[in-house]
Amino acid sequence: MPNAQQCNEELARHIITEIRLKRLRNRYPRLYGKNARLPEHAYGSEFMIYEVTTSQGAVGWGMHRHRMPGGVHIIKGTTFPATDHLIGKALAELFDPAVGVIADEAIALDFALHDLAGRVLGVPVYEMMGSGGQLSVPCYDGAIYMNDISPGQVDRGVGIILDDCQQDYDMGYRAFKVKIGRGNMWMPLEEGIRRDIEVTTAIRKHFPDCDILVDANDGYSVDDFLRYFNAVADCGLYWIEEPFRENREDLLRLKEQITKRSPSTKIADGEARPDVQQLFALAGERLVDVLLMDIDYYGFTEWRRLMPRVIDSGVQISPHNWGLKLKTHYTAQFAAGTAGVLTIEGVPDETEGVDFSGYRLQDGLLHIPSAPGFGMDLHWALELKPLD
Repeated sequence: MPNAQQCNEELARHIITEIRLKRLRNRYPRLYGKNARLPEHAYGSEFMIYEVTTSQGAVGWGMHRHRMPGGVHIIKGTTFPATDHLIGKALAELFDPAVGVIADEAIALDFALHDLAGRVLGVPVYEMMGSGGQLSVPCYDGAIYMNDISPGQVDRGVGIILDDCQQDYDMGYRAFKVKIGRGNMWMPLEEGIRRDIEVTTAIRKHFPDCDILVDANDGYSVDDFLRYFNAVADCGLYWIEEPFRENREDLLRLKEQITKRSPSTKIADGEARPDVQQLFALAGERLVDVLLMDIDYYGFTEWRRLMPRVIDSGVQISPHNWGLKLKTHYTAQFAAGTAGVLTIEGVPDETEGVDFSGYRLQDGLLHIPSAPGFGMDLHWALELKPLD
C-alpha cells in the first residue's frame, strides 16, 4: 500500500470524466417468503449502480446509496442523487483511502468510489482500511424465511424450512438466521408462537453442528418473546435479532432470562430505523451486544467513521446485508479491514453481469480475494438516462 502522500498524488491524477447510472438484476435460488412484518420477498429484484470513469481510464463501480437527499427523476418517478456536478473533480477531492468519501456531495457514490480508489491504487478495499481483520470471515445464511406459510397462507409444514436449510448448507453455510414472529401478522398468536418453537427446535435437531440466529423483525411483545425464548433456550441460540422494538426495560427482562438460561446468546439490534445514540447507550449496559446498521442505508463511509467509537465501547458489529450478495461482499471487505465484525450476513443469490468468483464460501467461512477494489468485475449492466 502506498503511503498517504503517494495515494493522494495518484488519486489527484484521476479526474472524474463520466458517471453512469445502470441497472442490475439479482435472482434468488428459491422463493424467499414472509418475515414477521412483510409478505413474500420474491425471487430477486432490480437495483441501481454507479459506474465511474476517470481521465486515466480507470473504472470503478458500486451500488447507489439509498435514502440520499435531492436528485433527479429517472424512471417511474424514482429519484436518484444528481452527479453531474462531480464531473471534472479530482478523485482526491472526493475520497481519502484512510477515511472514505470526504465530500458530502459524493456520498451517493460511496461504494463506487471505494472500488475506484482501490483499483487506481492497486489494492483491495480492506487494505485501504488497514487490514485489521481476517481474510476468512464467518458468514451466516440470512435466507431462512417463513416458507412454511409462503406463498399465500397455505401451511406447507416445517419440512420445507429444513429443506431450505439443507440447500444452503450444501452451499457452504454453517449458521442459519431464522425468521420468527409468525403470530404478529400471519397466524393466530398462540399458533404462531408454537410454530416458531417447532421450527427452531427442528433446525437444532437436524443441524446440530450449525449455529442458529433468530430474527423477529420487532414482531413480538416482550412477554410473548420470553415465552418463545424459554421454550427454545436449550437450542443455544447464537443471537436474538430485533425481538421487539428496542427499549431498556424490555431488554433488561430479556437479558435476565438469557443470563439464566443461555448465557452465550447475544442480542443484536439496530437494523430498522436505528437510533445510534440509543443503541450505544444500550450497549453500554450490555443490553445490546451486536450493532446491525445496514451497510447500504447507514453507509460504508459512515461505518468507517463510527469504528473508533465501536472499538472504545467494546460492542461488536455485523452490518445488515439483506437483499444482495453484493452487500455481503462489501461487508466482508469491511470485516477484513477492521477488527470488531463478529460475523456477516450471507445472501444466496446470483447477479447478472457480475463476477463473484473471487469470493469463496466454505464450511461457514467466506474467503475474501486480494484483487483491487471490492474484487468484483462488472461485465454488463443496463444504462439508464435521467428523464428530461
